[in-house]
Amino acid sequence: MRPLDVADYTRIWIFCLVAVAIAAGLVAKSALAMDDADLLKEARGLFQPLPKDMATAEFPVTPERVRLGRKLFFDPRISADGTVGCARCHQPALYATDGLPKSVGVHDQPLPRNAPTVLNAGLYFKEHWDGRFANVEEQAKQGLLGPGFGNPDFPTAMARVKAIPGYAAMFQDAFPGEADPLSEDNWGKAIGAYERTLVSPSRFDDYLRGAPDALSAAERKGLRTFIETGCVDCHKGPGLGGLGFRKFGVVSEYWKETGSQDVDKGRFDVTNDPADLYKFKVPGLRNVAMTPPYFHDGAVDALPRAVRIMAKVQLDADLSDPEVDEIVTFLGSLTGTLPEGFERAPVLPAGGFGPPSSAPSRSRTR
Repeated sequence: MRPLDVADYTRIWIFCLVAVAIAAGLVAKSALAMDDADLLKEARGLFQPLPKDMATAEFPVTPERVRLGRKLFFDPRISADGTVGCARCHQPALYATDGLPKSVGVHDQPLPRNAPTVLNAGLYFKEHWDGRFANVEEQAKQGLLGPGFGNPDFPTAMARVKAIPGYAAMFQDAFPGEADPLSEDNWGKAIGAYERTLVSPSRFDDYLRGAPDALSAAERKGLRTFIETGCVDCHKGPGLGGLGFRKFGVVSEYWKETGSQDVDKGRFDVTNDPADLYKFKVPGLRNVAMTPPYFHDGAVDALPRAVRIMAKVQLDADLSDPEVDEIVTFLGSLTGTLPEGFERAPVLPAGGFGPPSSAPSRSRTR
């Protein structure tokens, strides 16, 4: 056996380096896989996949109610000026929002707050920013009145519905056996049934069901930053929010960061309880990348700025630019598929718009 020369030692040294590098890579890959497994386990303890629909025992989803509710959702003829339906503020092309800082009602009257998306809204414990309505059914019913639809009372609103002949049979089919199926309560139940089908699943749901690669490495990193920053203190559950009220501006006054023109008292407007000053329903974050502008008054146009503001005024955290980018990247994974048929307005029953027959006509003046 010949003695080893310099070339032999060099080859051995290179072989050892390669072996160490391979071993280190395998260890790192194993650690990364373990980290991903731990992240998925933690995420599954905080969030849940979206259900097929959002029906409850009290508010069932039937084909007849959904068919009727879909038509009512898109019908503008029940408003005081014939231009406003649910879909005016909840446009499919804008992920069931209207893209405005604050919505506009009948006669182009500005409304006090930003229109949240109705996608996945049946998951929330209350409806509207201040939680004044218990569920999507009550919200739809009460929406007939006030500056949105502009009807002075329920009889006037329902007279407009009854003036369209095709609706009578659909209400009877949706609510069989009732003495008066064409009522404001059933209006709310029909639209509520339709809205309870408006579920928008995304890749994040696949991830929660056990497919780690459904999210990219960058999205998983953003999820970890989202959790570690403390966003999950409020944004959890299947909708990543919508489960309670929180003061907007826990650490500092929100309007100083958002540049809001008017200071909204939030839940206080409903309860008159000083403890509810500046409290709002925590919004769900599903499809948040597609639903600017942000916050109850639409004061912030860009999602990165909204993330930075929330971290500062809620958590007293000054996020770095990379941290903001990571969270925004994760939030993009929450953009879901629009529900089947939502992008197309249905054919509505024949009938024109006009004042209900029971309403007094206006005299003409010069």
